[in-house]
Amino acid sequence: MVMYEEDFVLNSRGMKLFTCVWKPVKQEPNALLFLCHGYAMESSITMNSAATRLAKAGFAVYGMDYEGHGKSEGLNGYISNFDDLVDDVSNHYSTICEKEENKGKMRFLLGESMGGAVVLLLARKKPDFWDGAVLVAPMCKLADEIKPHPVVISILIKLAKFIPTWKIVPGNDIIDIAIKEPHIRNQVRENKYCYKGRPRLNTAYQLLLVSLDLEKNLDQVSIPFIVLHGEDDKVTDKSISKMLYEVASTSDKTFKLYPKMWHALLYGETSENSEIVFGDIINWLEDRATDSNRALESQLKHKHDGFLKHNK
Repeated sequence: MVMYEEDFVLNSRGMKLFTCVWKPVKQEPNALLFLCHGYAMESSITMNSAATRLAKAGFAVYGMDYEGHGKSEGLNGYISNFDDLVDDVSNHYSTICEKEENKGKMRFLLGESMGGAVVLLLARKKPDFWDGAVLVAPMCKLADEIKPHPVVISILIKLAKFIPTWKIVPGNDIIDIAIKEPHIRNQVRENKYCYKGRPRLNTAYQLLLVSLDLEKNLDQVSIPFIVLHGEDDKVTDKSISKMLYEVASTSDKTFKLYPKMWHALLYGETSENSEIVFGDIINWLEDRATDSNRALESQLKHKHDGFLKHNK
């Protein structure tokens, strides 16, 4: 049994952001897990099956929709500044961690695609705050299949300064190349909370800047992580996930590459493939959440969170 609740929070710019939580009913959660959804996606419908599965495995799973995404306020599909988006997520999820009932629980992040980039930036912002990350096809580099020609990119960057919200970025229909299962493609197309237009100019520019930044700084990733990628992914670059695994400074790192799988590993694959992916995610999380040494280390690390926050 899983309990599900929804709410709204205000961000620092006065916008209402949608938030939600899935919790196991019959047990105290093993750990906290914070979802970061992909570009143009949302939490409550697209991520529901994944979140429910993870809550049934014993985790309290928290989600939120970024500004301009899902049920949150803001121009649909528009990211004016990626740092603001990361700050919103950091502020909301940190507040949940610091609630009395969550003190002492381990804190994990799970990000898909653009959400993987959000997770890496959250970990960079507060390196000692989080206990681990699940990176699902993270956007550390956009695949060549979806990137416009370099000449087109340079023109778009110039235009972004003048018409940032225009939807004129050329490219393939991401739904067609990200989601393998046709019936799930249709569900996403019918979901009114998913953005379906062409990427807005400044949104595309922000995604490009963030992916370039992450690709340059893979060696600085110090958080324990598992990175998962489909071998046939045409949206984010699997070779950069492999490079992240090779060069990241953390000693606790795992890389899974799945033959014949696509981009949307959490909800776009066959049920047999989903079993494999979720088996790997849940095993990785359980190994860390139930390891008493790690739990003790985490508690000691987080003991001064509140103190540090108030004395910055």
